[in-house]
Amino acid sequence: MTQTIKLSCACGSVEMEAVDPPIMSTECLCTSCRTAAGVFEALPGAPRLREATGGTRTEMYRKDRVRCVKGADHLREHRLTAQTTTRRVVATCCNTPIFLDFTSGHWIDLYGPLWPAGTLPPLQMRTMTGDMDDPSTLPNDVPNLRTHSAGFFLRLILAWAAMGFRRPRADYVKGVLDVPA
Repeated sequence: MTQTIKLSCACGSVEMEAVDPPIMSTECLCTSCRTAAGVFEALPGAPRLREATGGTRTEMYRKDRVRCVKGADHLREHRLTAQTTTRRVVATCCNTPIFLDFTSGHWIDLYGPLWPAGTLPPLQMRTMTGDMDDPSTLPNDVPNLRTHSAGFFLRLILAWAAMGFRRPRADYVKGVLDVPA
């Protein structure tokens, strides 16, 4: 039986749908995710994105199982550098971070704060703790991976195989986020 979860930005102008359980429930502590979270949290009225650990909580979904059902005209992308293929998408109506997209990949990371209180799937692992100054401060409630594990990549490959090795595009994002310098 298919399960669809409906998510929205803080003001409700943007709505997303995700079908079936996520590939993984993770918290990323890489320098890029922490830097981008700081940029987004500085936007006017933006909700908090970073967890108490400093990481960003995400639910990884196959791209073919996520869609924008309302308010795509509010979505803008942000790239940390002009050369990166990774983009992070924000709803400009209320500056809510929506997802991270590895444009050459087959999955999207929807940001955890989009889930209504008490409905976010349980955290399975923290990744990229090697980028932290002191990862010993992290709680031991889930595996704290220095980078990514073989199991992490295996889950991504199995999801890709189930998609017939396709790489759909999230082509409903138009425009670039205006970030103060």
